[in-house]
Amino acid sequence: MMSEIRPRRSVLAMPGSNARALEKARSLPADVILIDLEDGTAPEVKAAARAQVAAAVTARGFGAREVVVRINAPETEDGEADLVALAAAAPDAILVPKVRTSDTLIAVGSRLRRLGAPLATRVWAMIETPMAVVNAAEIAGAARDVDGRLAALVIGPNDLLKASRIRPPGRAALMPWLMTVLAAARAYEIEAIDGVFTDLTDAAGFEAECVQGRDLGFDGKMLIHPSQIGPANAAFGPDAAEIAQARSLMDVFDAPENRARGVIAVDGKMVERLHVEAARRTLAMAEAIARLGA
Repeated sequence: MMSEIRPRRSVLAMPGSNARALEKARSLPADVILIDLEDGTAPEVKAAARAQVAAAVTARGFGAREVVVRINAPETEDGEADLVALAAAAPDAILVPKVRTSDTLIAVGSRLRRLGAPLATRVWAMIETPMAVVNAAEIAGAARDVDGRLAALVIGPNDLLKASRIRPPGRAALMPWLMTVLAAARAYEIEAIDGVFTDLTDAAGFEAECVQGRDLGFDGKMLIHPSQIGPANAAFGPDAAEIAQARSLMDVFDAPENRARGVIAVDGKMVERLHVEAARRTLAMAEAIARLGA
């Protein structure tokens, strides 16, 4: 049985301290609005930002967009205060920064349970240290723990480059690490979100990295500016040709004479029944995107 399909093509990050940005986010065509209480919020305004974000999340008004809030490190005073406020506000997910082992995620999930957060509030994990990459499978395994709540792994490329001493841009050097994280996510049937592209003057480079991320198997990309939403949505969503091909494949395998067959020749190529599942997912994703109106 196919799990719920939810588009996460574009994950737009914005500081929780910016009230105008939060209001604008209600009308942007991003699949996910990622509100940042950690690095994107200065220390002196964290308390005010926390209250503002909790109020905005509680008020809803983001339509079908998924709302995720990145908290401060949960072992800090700010991180604990974030969890208390968000357990009541109930965003779609809480993004935990600099996760190194699954213990952190289990602790966060357990704390949310004790705070009375609804089970629908999931947990996402930032993978932004070499230790997190080494422990990727163990971290992803938190998805199977009763208190894990884990739904997605998010790449933090800038922190990975800094910690590993790889010289930027460094995308090629990080490729084995990206695929390690992606394999862990797929092994435990959770989402994998590619990291940010920071050069806002290089539109062609951004589009190329989106296409590469899609081809690698990522579900979407974390963004830093609204101008990146359109290219990300286009790259990570199925296009008209892919949708038509998926429908054609489903029609062939659903034909009465083919229902018992495992392999069929389609347009001169041998197609296995396992490709039907991929086609079914493509169509389900297209339908989910259509419901978003994007």
